Amino acid sequence: MKLDMTQNSLGRLVPRGAPGLGELAPFAGAYARLDGTYEWTPRAFPRRVPAPSSDKVAPSLEETIRRSGLDSGMTVSFHHHLRNGDAVVDLVLGAAERLGIRNLTLAPSSLGDSHDCVAEYLRRGVVTRLNTSGVRGEVGKAISQGRFEAPVVIRSHGGRARAIEEGSLRIDVAFLAAPACDRLGNMTGSSGKTACGSLGYAMHDARYAGHVVAVTDNLVPYPLAPRISVPQHLVDQVAVVDSIGDPSRIATGATRISRDPVQLRIAELAFGLVRASGLLVEGCSFQTGGGGPSLAVARYVRDYMKEKGVKGSYCIGGITGYMADMLKEGLFDALFDVQSFDAAVTGSIAGNPRHLEVDVSCYANPFNKGCLVNDLDIVALAALDVDVDFNVDVLTGHDGVLRGASGGHSDTAAGAKLAIITVPSMRNGVPSIRERVQTAVTPGETVDAIVTERGMAINPRREDLARAARAAGLPVKGIRELKAEIERVTGVPDEVRFSDEVVGIVEYRDGTIIDSIRRVD
Repeated sequence: MKLDMTQNSLGRLVPRGAPGLGELAPFAGAYARLDGTYEWTPRAFPRRVPAPSSDKVAPSLEETIRRSGLDSGMTVSFHHHLRNGDAVVDLVLGAAERLGIRNLTLAPSSLGDSHDCVAEYLRRGVVTRLNTSGVRGEVGKAISQGRFEAPVVIRSHGGRARAIEEGSLRIDVAFLAAPACDRLGNMTGSSGKTACGSLGYAMHDARYAGHVVAVTDNLVPYPLAPRISVPQHLVDQVAVVDSIGDPSRIATGATRISRDPVQLRIAELAFGLVRASGLLVEGCSFQTGGGGPSLAVARYVRDYMKEKGVKGSYCIGGITGYMADMLKEGLFDALFDVQSFDAAVTGSIAGNPRHLEVDVSCYANPFNKGCLVNDLDIVALAALDVDVDFNVDVLTGHDGVLRGASGGHSDTAAGAKLAIITVPSMRNGVPSIRERVQTAVTPGETVDAIVTERGMAINPRREDLARAARAAGLPVKGIRELKAEIERVTGVPDEVRFSDEVVGIVEYRDGTIIDSIRRVD
């Protein structure tokens, strides 16, 4: 789709507007709307008052959809807490197709490898538009080939929460996978055969969607106890199905600590920078992103805190079993869990009162009165590519096809006192430091350092950090020096060719457009 374009503050051409999205504002800086003067108006939407009920269980999924009022052209949402084990998206879209419903806008919190089915529903016209945080597999290919009828919108987790609250993303019906649920719709993710831990994304959708359906394979006696993630007063109906998914596929290779020597070297250097920063002290807060090197940093943090007798305040974000162990060992006072990354977390969230389940707005919405990421001391994040201006791409592969997720990347980088990007210097012989990333997701002004196995580059904005790193004997190099060193091994790859057709937009957490996604030529 060819659109009227303008240049934002990163020099990226972005649309002034798009069909179905209206007028769009170009990105003007990571903190342009966060100086305390910007006015934001969350919207309240009318809702039909339901008749009193003592049993919300519908006779079938199809009947649930009929009663919800879902019709062609509406917007449906799902959460991604079951990650690659999710089966609910396919179940619901299949039932909707059998009922003759078409042209749906799909608005999940994210899509993973288990959601290749969406590409088939796109081909058959059941789904025609998409709002999400992450895309992979066949869906990423479909976007990059321009197969959706309007530009796909990619948002960060905090940006999605903001968009839902302000009404720029209006969800007609939310279908929420519930590992355990009672007859009135109280649900939890911390028990049941498909337990997945926190339901932080479901909590938010349940609060704002026009109609809320709990989809469960584990209907339990009323009342559900002791932990309720989404309470009955937010749920309209309960649909019972054979299976909502496979919990063994919640954890993937991307969420386990790496054994790869290159990735462990990156983690070792990143931890050295954390230690040199002086932030790893009593009462500190900490988060790692998905990805081998950044998760491995947690191991070094754990060992250091035990050795020095340091006790932190909290960890946030996607929580792993490793972090749950750190809580159990008394290294942190609390965990704020918006999403559990592996099955080992389930027991902790169910049984430890200091393992706190939080919704995604509390976690990362930049426009609320105090999201957790704004108090974060240290975050270690992964990347697909970075560039000489420290901008980060977590969406686009070297072939130009979408295969990643915005997630909480830009949210945490903007909020943390120290934001470290861990990335191997090359993948499959292709350098990871570019002159200009293909898709800017996290702006360089919010990134403090890029760490590879060949050394690290410190953002010129952080000369204090560079001095501390050099004093600690860390291999600090200029970003262009590091880029040139890598390219002497790999060479300079040919650029991917794109057409002028805009197939997607990347919305920064504050609602402005940070980049455009073009069709691969």
